[in-house]
Amino acid sequence: MDLFTGKVILISLFLLLITMIETLAYSTRISGARVKLIATALSLFSTLLIISRFSTMFQQPLTAKLIAEAPSINPMHFIEEQYRVLIAVTSFGVLLGIFLFPTFINIFSRGIVQLSKQSGSVVGLFLTNFNKTGIKKVLLCFRLPRVQYLKGITLKTIPKRLFIINVIISAVFTIGVLSSIYASMLVPKEYAPAALMSSGIINGIATILLTLFIDPKASVLADKVMKKQIDYIYLKSYSLTMISSKFIGTIVAQLLFIPAAYYVAWFVKLI
Repeated sequence: MDLFTGKVILISLFLLLITMIETLAYSTRISGARVKLIATALSLFSTLLIISRFSTMFQQPLTAKLIAEAPSINPMHFIEEQYRVLIAVTSFGVLLGIFLFPTFINIFSRGIVQLSKQSGSVVGLFLTNFNKTGIKKVLLCFRLPRVQYLKGITLKTIPKRLFIINVIISAVFTIGVLSSIYASMLVPKEYAPAALMSSGIINGIATILLTLFIDPKASVLADKVMKKQIDYIYLKSYSLTMISSKFIGTIVAQLLFIPAAYYVAWFVKLI
């Protein structure tokens, strides 16, 4: 049976979009600091995350349905290979977001100013700019990544603890759903629903870590840059830390995928 089915390709497109949006969301704080509208930038950041999470709602049922279409001979190995392809697509989505990062700093800088003029209406912002002139302006914002962007960034400016924490968080988010679905194949049928539902617990823990350690640090950094208490380079270093650690987290996810599935299987039997 072909590994790359129509559903795998469709799920891959969803994952590519979701991961790219999540990666690009980190550029909103830089854009907000540029135009001195950090609160509006945070609003745009939240909107982008909501869009990505909403897209995940469509992706999850399709991912689970792959099990029903697996061949009868060695289905677990087949599903594992398909899921590893999806994890690899997540890594590619982060790389695509990194490639478009400079472009979207420019786009979001314009968008944040427009969002402020639209009294915070994201719908109004979209409708106002969804025309030939608006699309042309977006295309003019395109910038290739340059080594010059890294100028001034050193080991001193990079928050090392946040890097490690975000690697862990990104790895957990990447495999949370996939490991739970795979775990449903490792347990007796009566435990399968519990395994499928456990992804919420896994991702919930990652969300708590994100809320406690990552988001407050980013907000404080942005405020200090706005007040000129620290250099702008620290905010750039933070953004670089987040997107690079997110990419490494998706690589680590390949290693944690199966162990996490067995952990979920053990947990649902325990409870």
